[in-house]
Amino acid sequence: MAFRTTRTRTPLAGKSVLITGAARGIGAALARKAAARGARVALVGLEPEELARVADELGPEHLWVEADVTDPEALEAAVSRTVDTFGGLDVVVANAGIAPLTTVMTSSAHALARTIEVNLIGAMLTVHAALPFVAKRRGHVQIVASAASFTVLPGMSAYCASKAGVERFGDALRLEVAHRGVTVASAHPTWIDTDLVRDTEAALPTFAETRKDLPGPLGRYTSAEECAEALVENLETRGRRVYVPRSLGAVSALRQLVTGVLAERAVLKVSRERVPQLERDIAALDGREFGTHSVGGRRRGA
Repeated sequence: MAFRTTRTRTPLAGKSVLITGAARGIGAALARKAAARGARVALVGLEPEELARVADELGPEHLWVEADVTDPEALEAAVSRTVDTFGGLDVVVANAGIAPLTTVMTSSAHALARTIEVNLIGAMLTVHAALPFVAKRRGHVQIVASAASFTVLPGMSAYCASKAGVERFGDALRLEVAHRGVTVASAHPTWIDTDLVRDTEAALPTFAETRKDLPGPLGRYTSAEECAEALVENLETRGRRVYVPRSLGAVSALRQLVTGVLAERAVLKVSRERVPQLERDIAALDGREFGTHSVGGRRRGA
């Protein structure tokens, strides 16, 4: 006799959800999906006009708050306003992220540090601010990592480091909060059709060429809508991982092969040719280190 297990679903209808990086891209698309399933959504980010536009589109029962995820006080204020407005908090999605247009050799210290600060520390501070309220409702934490958590490419050193850290943070957090009834997931998209990816490929043609040469799911482009659908499903099913596309899960399971000695030797042959080309692309940017739409990459107060 065959047995089939089903994952318990917790419908989003009537739940409150806070999403960082919600002004555009994956965050905005996820906000729309969550609202469509009956959730009340708090959109948090650095672009007030974009946040207001998305919130207006969703309807008057939703709200937006301007906050930098690297600013603990701003995050605490955003969470407090969400709880005061919705009466509590069921789900937090730490989605805000940036990617520098640099290699380590060509980067400023600021770009390297800011990438870690936004992507990793920002995710940790987001969860830290929201967790006491999420725990009261035995809710769910979703941290948006990346395929870069377990794969590497030249030109992505800081980004890969930050996303690998995000995955490990989520895995340790899951153990810490299980007794409170809180579930934790990390999400791992590859190349999503967002401003962040479009800005990078427009600024760095060599990077775009390298991405197109990647095999299987590692090189696949996915729409923000498709990615958001996978993420919103996780907000209801509360599994520990989300892969976009789903076939990326096989790559994650075989990550030691992807980043091992033999794979590295193959990539090194390409890198010796491509990295000098990439650094010429970077030099042509005249000091610009983040994409046009990457507001989070700026120094605070700039």
